[in-house]
Amino acid sequence: MERYILSIDQSTSSTKAIIFNSVGKLVHRFNIEHKQYYPKPGWVEHNPEEIYENTLIAINKVIQESGVAIEDIAALSITNQRETAVVWSKKTGKPVCNAVVWQCQRSSEICKKLEREGLQKTIKEKTGLVLSPYFSASKIKWILDNIESARERAESGELLCGTIDSWLIWKLTNGENHLTDYTNASRTQLFNIRELSWDKELLEIFTIPESMMPMVKKSDEIFGYFSLGNKIRRSIPVTGITGDSHAALFGQACFEKGMAKATYGTGSSVMMNIGDRLVIPASGIVTSIGWNTKNGISYVLEGNINYTGATIKWLVENLELLANSKEAGIIASTVDDNNGVYFVPAFVGLGAPYWDSDARAIITGMSSNTRKAHIIRAAEESIAYQIRDIIELMTEESSITLKELRVDGGPTRDNFLMQFQADILNVPVVRVKIEELSALGSAFIAGLATGIWNNPDELTSLREIDRVFIPEMSSAERERLYGGWKQAVKLSLSE
Repeated sequence: MERYILSIDQSTSSTKAIIFNSVGKLVHRFNIEHKQYYPKPGWVEHNPEEIYENTLIAINKVIQESGVAIEDIAALSITNQRETAVVWSKKTGKPVCNAVVWQCQRSSEICKKLEREGLQKTIKEKTGLVLSPYFSASKIKWILDNIESARERAESGELLCGTIDSWLIWKLTNGENHLTDYTNASRTQLFNIRELSWDKELLEIFTIPESMMPMVKKSDEIFGYFSLGNKIRRSIPVTGITGDSHAALFGQACFEKGMAKATYGTGSSVMMNIGDRLVIPASGIVTSIGWNTKNGISYVLEGNINYTGATIKWLVENLELLANSKEAGIIASTVDDNNGVYFVPAFVGLGAPYWDSDARAIITGMSSNTRKAHIIRAAEESIAYQIRDIIELMTEESSITLKELRVDGGPTRDNFLMQFQADILNVPVVRVKIEELSALGSAFIAGLATGIWNNPDELTSLREIDRVFIPEMSSAERERLYGGWKQAVKLSLSE
């Protein structure tokens, strides 16, 4: 009898339900987008209840359309946008406000105040993360400080908090389980990655009651059981809970120290497996828990970029330079070079390795002969430059020379972008056949948990390469272009 994994990929822009079979093949998927809210400049919100309702719709649709029998689904796995924070009532199940999205900068003043108090070193030593509004802790504090009666309700034990995985687990298990996994916990800035527990000092620094926090479990443990009314004749175990970038690393079979991947999406994550020894980098990039399963723990170095795919979306929706994102690489390739134009997409500040929440987006180097294609090409190139920024610091901190970069995500279908990425890094860029690496990674972990696969070595053989992009650019041209990018970044920084 064939066994399947139903994987929920809850991302920044949409919720996907994807069914994988026992050889890691995508059987069917259903995607539904949710609304983005921008109440003030630099603020980004999602409606948690819309996300939950969309998850139920996606589950129903993918089951109906695939024809897969419920009895053959071994597990429901979840991979999710990570640092986005939700606070809700454990009595009513209602959020106290919209979710504060990972891109949101509303808590920047909180972080600046903590920095003035000299707490950034303590925070980084415990969490591996730089003090930034990017992470969940300051977002949760902002909610408690600014939403009416939220702090009083939290201190009385009425409110719960968590990342999107915790919210969905709580809802899908009818409020029975308030849980998260180690990967998501490690991105909250409240979790001690040395001691592998919520840190009392950090909770005090951010003034968050410990009673709000979810219990932390290994990704391949059972997080509860899901049943969808009378349509499902048995409860499905929920397991394989993993933050999206960590799941993509697992889906890319980066099981060995030194293997690295880049996930391209709304933003991008570059992640390198550094094994079971914790390394706290000096600056620019962060350390997280790559995964923690019954087979052991792996740490990772990671750099996060706020705007990559979202940059191209901005060209489509705001400037109307493109009919759709798929045109970007095609139009960019109609000109020989960027004609000196650089685009720094710091719409909500710059993430790694700059961590400047006050940086602002710029297009620089334009002249009277600048064409639309040059601006589009500069936007495409900005994605690759930002990836290189992180890779350079990562290899320096780890003393590991990168041999190849494994890539995934929708934008990797852009051949122009992938070739330029290989050229500007001077290493092969390896694209796999399946785009849904985060969903596949969480499905792999769920499959290991439920006995579909016995060990990670079995998963390596399931990886299928689509294309390898080989560097073609001269060293002189590579450094000239990258030098121009670094100058453009300087112009966008707040100081």
